[in-house]
Amino acid sequence: MQPGMNTRRHFLRSSSALIALPFLESLGFRRFASAAPIAPPPKRLLFLGFGWGVTEEIWYPDIRTPGDAYTLPEALQPLAAHKNDFSILQGLWNRNSDEGHDGSSRWLTGADRHAMGLTAFNSISADQVAAGQLGLETRFNSLQINPNQTEREISGDGHGGSMAWDPSGKPLGGEFGPVALFKRLFAQDNTPLEKQQAMLAKGQSVLDTVLENARQLQGQLGKDDNEKLGEYFESIRNIETRLGKEKNWLGKQPPKAPVAEPEASLLGFEEIKMTYALMVAAMQTDSTRVMTYRQPVETLLRSIGVKVTGHGISHYIASKGEHLDGSQRRDQAQSQLLAHLLARLKSTKEADGTSLFDHCTVVYGSNIRTGHLLDNSPTLVSGRGAGIQLGKNLVLPKNTPLCNLWLTLLQRSGVKVDKHGDSTGPSNPSSPERSPLLNSHEPLPLYASSPTLSPRYRNFLRLRRS
Repeated sequence: MQPGMNTRRHFLRSSSALIALPFLESLGFRRFASAAPIAPPPKRLLFLGFGWGVTEEIWYPDIRTPGDAYTLPEALQPLAAHKNDFSILQGLWNRNSDEGHDGSSRWLTGADRHAMGLTAFNSISADQVAAGQLGLETRFNSLQINPNQTEREISGDGHGGSMAWDPSGKPLGGEFGPVALFKRLFAQDNTPLEKQQAMLAKGQSVLDTVLENARQLQGQLGKDDNEKLGEYFESIRNIETRLGKEKNWLGKQPPKAPVAEPEASLLGFEEIKMTYALMVAAMQTDSTRVMTYRQPVETLLRSIGVKVTGHGISHYIASKGEHLDGSQRRDQAQSQLLAHLLARLKSTKEADGTSLFDHCTVVYGSNIRTGHLLDNSPTLVSGRGAGIQLGKNLVLPKNTPLCNLWLTLLQRSGVKVDKHGDSTGPSNPSSPERSPLLNSHEPLPLYASSPTLSPRYRNFLRLRRS
């Protein structure tokens, strides 16, 4: 019997023909299509935030049904197909938050805005902690994505207009709208290489001069002024780091865009949908591994036919009527969009055959519950990148620091960090009794390897219901 075309013996003998043929997985060529093993895909973190909170009566699952047996609330019904692939965390908050319209400014930092006698103090955000380590090998350490310019100040996001804050507590601007994001990722730079090099050298020269002048001034200043100058030096170092990375990428063209350039007219629902597609494209091309998206609310409402403002619907409890209806419709639309993103992540394959979903962590939420209420921040976590248990209604002790979640996700994504914001302790996956998300000596059902409910945790829930 003559060997068939799909036998290993035939292909090994027919090496000259093999070169001309495609490597077909169905014929067993996955393993010897490449001499070197495929590197494991990197970890990625996405933080999706929005202002004005949620409709709490239809967004949160019942705390009396923790675990995986909970009923999906009405506001999250568009996510039903993905119910086993995300968890809702209840009981989290930023204890230092005291501004009812501060939806995103300190969501990822946990900072006390009154610290150091200031009225708007902030500190480094969780995404930037991650970017300092996960962003070393990519073209962009991180990407900060904002709504189109019409949404800059009106979506309940607080001062600074950003979710991302650098080590000195200064906001990072980022890209406004999907067109700007597309160009940042995929636009070709036709400037001659020599001119790019000259521009970069000029920028470095200006930085060197400014830095030298600042150092000469340092010896003439008092303590407070020197602290401010230290922040200035930190900003200069950040610019130097960016210039260094740009130098490494001189002459290299950006990757080919896996999606078409978006239209400038996109607003609201379609704007968010396109931005999600571009975020997937950014990960698909490994342009960055850390992103924040400060989502539009006002234009989303307009695009789904709601006439009440974002601020107005956040006070639906007192106003009812069209305010309540608008709030519920907003929740439904946001869930539809999130479902679309999760489906894209699952369908986009990595080089090793796994999906983007398998290696990224998606956090979706707000610093505001509803109205001016800042406890029990709405928090949804998805993706398998951090090994978090999915498909669960995780009811944590009331007022568990939100920064405990950020710390856990950072550590589980490979970021070396012991504390973040007001977190109450480091998380150690190999020693769950140290989990900061319970702040006790019992395992928390957050990690995929942890038990669903410990006896002490069940007792806590019994007391909370009574």
